Amino acid sequence: MMLKRYFLLTFLVLTAFFSEAQKATWIWYPGDYEIWLSNQMQNRRTDRGSFFPVFWKVDAHYVLMDFHKDFETTQAEQVSIFTEGTYNVKLDGQLIEGQPKTLLVPAGKHRINIKVFSQATVPAVFVQGKTIVSDASWLVTFEDKEWIDETGKTSDISATKWLQAGSWNFNDPKKLPSQFKLPTSVIKPVSGQVKGNEFVLDFGKETFGFIKLHGLSGKGKLTIYYGESKEEAMSNQDAVTIDVLQLNGLAKKDSVMPLSKAFRYARVVKDPSIQVSEVTMLHEYADLKERGSFTCSDPEINRIYEVAKYTLHLNSREFFIDGIKRDRWVWSGDAYQSYLMNYYLYFDNPTVSRTILALRGKDPVTGHVNTIMDYTFYWFLSIYDYYQYSGDKTFITQFYPRMQSLMDYCLGRRNKDGFMEGLPGDWVFVDWADKLSKKGALSFEQLLFCRSLETMAICAKLVNDNVAGAKYEQEAAQLKTKLMAAYWNPSKQAMVHSLINGAQSENVTRYTNMFAIFFDYFNQDQKVAVKQSVLLNDKIQKITTPYMRFYELEALCAMGEQKFVTKEIKDYWGGMLALGATSFWEEYNPTKKGAEHYAMYGREFGKSLCHAWGASPIYLLGKYYLGVKPTSPGYATYAIDPALGGLEWMQGKVPTPNGEVELYCNKTEIKLSTANAGVGTLTIKSKTLPVSNEGTIVLKANQTYELQVAPGKQYRVSYSAL
Repeated sequence: MMLKRYFLLTFLVLTAFFSEAQKATWIWYPGDYEIWLSNQMQNRRTDRGSFFPVFWKVDAHYVLMDFHKDFETTQAEQVSIFTEGTYNVKLDGQLIEGQPKTLLVPAGKHRINIKVFSQATVPAVFVQGKTIVSDASWLVTFEDKEWIDETGKTSDISATKWLQAGSWNFNDPKKLPSQFKLPTSVIKPVSGQVKGNEFVLDFGKETFGFIKLHGLSGKGKLTIYYGESKEEAMSNQDAVTIDVLQLNGLAKKDSVMPLSKAFRYARVVKDPSIQVSEVTMLHEYADLKERGSFTCSDPEINRIYEVAKYTLHLNSREFFIDGIKRDRWVWSGDAYQSYLMNYYLYFDNPTVSRTILALRGKDPVTGHVNTIMDYTFYWFLSIYDYYQYSGDKTFITQFYPRMQSLMDYCLGRRNKDGFMEGLPGDWVFVDWADKLSKKGALSFEQLLFCRSLETMAICAKLVNDNVAGAKYEQEAAQLKTKLMAAYWNPSKQAMVHSLINGAQSENVTRYTNMFAIFFDYFNQDQKVAVKQSVLLNDKIQKITTPYMRFYELEALCAMGEQKFVTKEIKDYWGGMLALGATSFWEEYNPTKKGAEHYAMYGREFGKSLCHAWGASPIYLLGKYYLGVKPTSPGYATYAIDPALGGLEWMQGKVPTPNGEVELYCNKTEIKLSTANAGVGTLTIKSKTLPVSNEGTIVLKANQTYELQVAPGKQYRVSYSAL
């Protein structure tokens, strides 16, 4: 009995200590680990077994870092120190001998400095005491400007620029940040065909990971052909990704391929002298928690939503990437859409901020993000949305200088009319579309540029750079005025595609016109006109990529055309499902037949069949059907404007920084559970005066009512849908 009591007392004491101790984490210079990790990930791409690196400037981490923090302790404290790199430690300016693994800090006020050098990996530290711990409150610099003169006096370091440390929930001192890997799980093929020394395996759906050969032995050559389609896996010459092994009398063992691949099918071709007992795969994935959801009365929409979720999850890795087979790179335009979908499924802010930082890299700016003009502007737009959804002001404060230098680069590349026009080295992308002209100053680029300037004005004011804020605000207002005057064509009732030598082109495309609707750049009359003259006009070149269908359908939703959008989602995304898609594609043209669907970039299997931008129904259904969106940063205030869009009923959750907004809606009833913080406004469109169990319903316009909803409450509203 006494022994039991002793162990119980010991357990309680230890529990009390650890619960009282602060939580430590690995820290580094903000943005450096993100850049380093993206370099590791993006340079895993291969094409037919050859290394295939990115074609833009690759930045690197700072190799020498100074970390410090001021503490005040009520009693002496033993502190453990872990680092990635060679280091020294100072306590109150005094250098400690050697590279101490522990440090005794006396009671009172103290400063700890740790300087770390590491060329191969990012300099990082982990400090663990009872109250003294490494976390984001530590300050870091790559240039401390500290020297000692001939008298022994230390220099003034007031000009040193310090930032708050970066971190990412690496809370185990024994697991170094450089050793981070995504988790894996074992998946077996659902079927297989064996023919002599060749066997074809079907894993049932699109997946990503490492092929594992069990019981591999013998001598000779073994080749694995990967395919998102069976046709690709069966093609010796055109399969985009392959693995080739040369065995020299290998004794029986299991072997995992060193690089991950995207595939549904894998075909293994081996010499007769090689034996393999079984083939499985290690599915690699990001451990993200789904917080958003959507279900409705239409089974096909439900299936589309599930496949969209799976598509986004496969492309959500260390960063949000474009597609898992071919590029596996971080592209700004692709990532921008993933951020928006993420806000309605995971609300995983760290992956958003990591991706934004990886894309930006470091100064000096020598080209556009990913070399693409519009992708630079999407980078600015991503910050606008990130702040709106997350309310993370610290991020803006830390990285505002990088925003400024990138905007300075853009401002210095305008033409004589003040418009952005492609210069040598610039890739003007817009979309994959046949015969889409990139000549002259495109209205689409000016529109994104204008929104980017508006973003800079907001960020400048957040960091109290009011002079720059006023400048950006003025630049944005002037550009917006010029944009509308130069590109709006009254006879076409639309914005034209481009200006060539100052004159309007005859061409009208959907891109600028649909963005101007949800950017709210058009007045109401222009919106109504553009809906008819462009969005619902089959004579205007149609969009065949999910990338731009995302924005086209968003514009229609913003105009209240959810019923039309429901049909479009069913036709377009349902069309891919009808062809057997288990994830959504980079491009889908319903007029193509059979294996034609797999071709792109002049290659028989060049198209990605799992592309992040194909998952846009997640965003559309969350923002424009459930109708939930922030109206001030971090959901301090938010809107709930449900629209059934021809559905009988729908229900779902939308994540916020403080819990979920949960909604059920049919044609006579709305049930709403609000987030734990923030004030919402529920808009109800009803033939009759709605009745609510809570709050006061106010008539705002003809058959449109509003109900202000408080945090952490449940509302039940009876109404009659229009």
